[in-house]
Amino acid sequence: MTISQTERPVAPGMSRPLTLLFAISGGAAVGNLYWAQPLLSDIAASLGVSIGTAGALITMTQIGYALGILLIVPLGDTLNRRRLIPAIMLCSAVALAACALAPSFGALLAALAALGLTTVAGQLLTPLAGDLARPEQRGRVVGTIVSGLISGILLSRTISGFLADALGWRAIYIAAAIFIVLLAALVACALPAERPRPAVAYGTLLKSVFSTVRQHRAVQITLVIGASGFSVFTMFWTGLTFLLSSAPFNYSVSQIGLVGLVGLAGALAAQRAGWLHDRGWSVKATGAALVLALVSLVIAGFGATRIIPILVAVLLLDIAIQGLNVLNQTRLFSIDPNARSRLNTAFVASNFVGGAIGSTLAGVLWEHGGWVFVAAGGMVLVAFALIVWLTQRKALEIR
Repeated sequence: MTISQTERPVAPGMSRPLTLLFAISGGAAVGNLYWAQPLLSDIAASLGVSIGTAGALITMTQIGYALGILLIVPLGDTLNRRRLIPAIMLCSAVALAACALAPSFGALLAALAALGLTTVAGQLLTPLAGDLARPEQRGRVVGTIVSGLISGILLSRTISGFLADALGWRAIYIAAAIFIVLLAALVACALPAERPRPAVAYGTLLKSVFSTVRQHRAVQITLVIGASGFSVFTMFWTGLTFLLSSAPFNYSVSQIGLVGLVGLAGALAAQRAGWLHDRGWSVKATGAALVLALVSLVIAGFGATRIIPILVAVLLLDIAIQGLNVLNQTRLFSIDPNARSRLNTAFVASNFVGGAIGSTLAGVLWEHGGWVFVAAGGMVLVAFALIVWLTQRKALEIR
């Protein structure tokens, strides 16, 4: 069952303080996925395993997150989110505490899987913001929240490294647990009351994710473009690690991490992309973002031996892909207001699949032709997305 359009309450709008709280909470949640990434060698030494074995921690966290997106986020369309979101945040705080106290590698692996499963608050808050925002502010609000998620991803690695150097790797999980508990309390107090919605059987709810995608042509096209763009993004960043760690750069892990901070420009781009959506330029801006991504890859391909062209490419690609993500996500929220959480599930899941494909392709292309092949592979994927956009852009217009 769904609520008809006439039964939906008028959106009261999102205040700036509430938007900021959503952005910080979403960034903190998604940042939980990446605390361990720069700490693998420390964790391996502490728990007596090889670095290769420790790499399974990242994989398990991502698997848990994918399951959380699929199994928990759709509940946002039926359950009371004023209760659901703080509750899931507290569950993630418990998982963080379990990570900090894990006595063995197996225990840490299980705790990180639980953390991935429960740290989905950002993907529940984003569609809720789409519900609360007025139509004329929806793009800006969603853009601001997505910029918080992006910042959380980028800053988590840096914060994790500095705190671990000072206090050990367990300290970051203790600090994160305390922070999430505080945010959960603030969110519980700040979220407005919701009108009761008809109950839907859990199995029916999960099936409706797929039926909702089948129902709307614009959703299908948006998911294809989004997955292609995110595949390019992960292919680029995976290949960039290979490039910067080899000659002529030979950068250390910390130096590569500092290069990643250039990507914070993507957070600003996310906000501006939302502004473009609010003014009715979403479809045109999507094409422009894809063209900018293509330009960035051309620069990257020709500048493989110099850091300045690489930094320029990083800057442009992050602006293009993060802007594209906001345009796609905001468009989805405008298609079916009654299924925003399920549409967000489909969006994140398709991006996750695209990202996995991109990471795999990066390794294959690097082995066969180095950075030039990685850049060329990205160009092919962007060209495919551009063809889809050119031939289907009229179907993307939301009427």
